Amino acid sequence: MITQQQLDAYVGQTIAGICPNGYTSAADNHCAHFVSHALGYTFGVTCQMMAGGRGPAATLRVQEVFPRCPAVGVWSLRPASLQTCLVFITRASNVNLAAKVMANVPRKHIGIFLNGFIWHYSNSRGQVVRQTPTQFSTHYPSPDNAMFYGSLP
Repeated sequence: MITQQQLDAYVGQTIAGICPNGYTSAADNHCAHFVSHALGYTFGVTCQMMAGGRGPAATLRVQEVFPRCPAVGVWSLRPASLQTCLVFITRASNVNLAAKVMANVPRKHIGIFLNGFIWHYSNSRGQVVRQTPTQFSTHYPSPDNAMFYGSLP
């Protein structure tokens, strides 16, 4: 389990400071990459595969993390008992909750929710940021701002 102290240590870090494999192009989306390094996810396509590195691997694709979550749902219906989870944002029609599938579209994003805050890799700022769920909900304009939760794989 990750702690707030561990997540706060990432705030302000660039992907170059996080990924030991050199998969750091600013042209790539690094939200799932950050989450996967922070939580140790190594399934699907990884930075180690893509960059040929020798450091710890991390999953790169949001749509590969989503179906691994034991439970998923609409953010507003997140169980109160789920205090630590993943949070996703995309257009609602990109998600099939019953099948636990998220479409591979450009406008999808992921972060880690803990203690009322969300830590995520802001590609536009080129660093990890900490935001409230309300702030995170503006990551994309409507209609691409539907939020979903996923329990930690």
